[in-house]
Amino acid sequence: MAAEWQGKSRGTVLGYKIFVFFMKKVGIGAAYFVLYFVATYFCFFSKDSTKSIYYYLRYRLKYSKTKSFISVFKSYYIFGQTILDKIAISSNLSHKFTYESDGVHFINETLKEKKGGILISAHVGNFEISEYFFGILEENTSISLLTTDIEHTAIKEYLDSVRKKSNIKLILIKDDLSHIFEVNAALARNEIVCITGDRYIKGAKFLTEKLMGEEAKFPAGPFLLASRLNVPVLFVYVMKETKKHYHLYARKSQAKHRDAQGLLKEYTESVSWMLKKYPLQWFNYFDFWNVMK
Repeated sequence: MAAEWQGKSRGTVLGYKIFVFFMKKVGIGAAYFVLYFVATYFCFFSKDSTKSIYYYLRYRLKYSKTKSFISVFKSYYIFGQTILDKIAISSNLSHKFTYESDGVHFINETLKEKKGGILISAHVGNFEISEYFFGILEENTSISLLTTDIEHTAIKEYLDSVRKKSNIKLILIKDDLSHIFEVNAALARNEIVCITGDRYIKGAKFLTEKLMGEEAKFPAGPFLLASRLNVPVLFVYVMKETKKHYHLYARKSQAKHRDAQGLLKEYTESVSWMLKKYPLQWFNYFDFWNVMK
């Protein structure tokens, strides 16, 4: 069986150090060049993730076998670029990139309501650089990220040493549900709380909905929480369009209060729309649809 998501991502401190060295000493282009070798390595030696992304390309996007094999490499390569971009943008190199937004007025309207808001995103594109778009908002606001991801301590310590301190606050999801009080407190201060809704951990509560034509499991928590708080809910994605250009998309949910399933359906429709525009920026490298036995 292909691997399920375990709640953390792969990577080593040495790998990050190599890329940061190339970016700072030679340039981002040189770091991108090294990615060709890294992407090739993952194609052949990361069996589970390669199998999972091939399934997405072949059976969800309906690519031919040849196009699917080629696109596996492209997917790894673009994913590597987004990681490097994230480090570069947070390390005083943000001026080397250009940005545009579509729907940012929805975020401004949300802040004017003075109730805070929930932004739901997915592991598509490069949402982690979204804070660099928030400088264009009409009102100053604080951003909190509700997360289960546990970045390797050594990697986090190294990255913190080479990049600017992020203004995004982390709210860790806890078994005792105390994170809900932190979310409510942030919303009461008219802050934005960001959640990703596309990574279900085995054993947790889940909801099911179709994504790209196939039923999949989604974590129930983000949709139950967002649907019950009676605050604006938006779907937000930051997509890589060219080598150094990013595009933020924001759309407001129309789901009814306490309708978690309706909210999930809107969410999967928005993710599908994004993937049709940017098919190679699906970065869930595990058996998402739970079909590969």
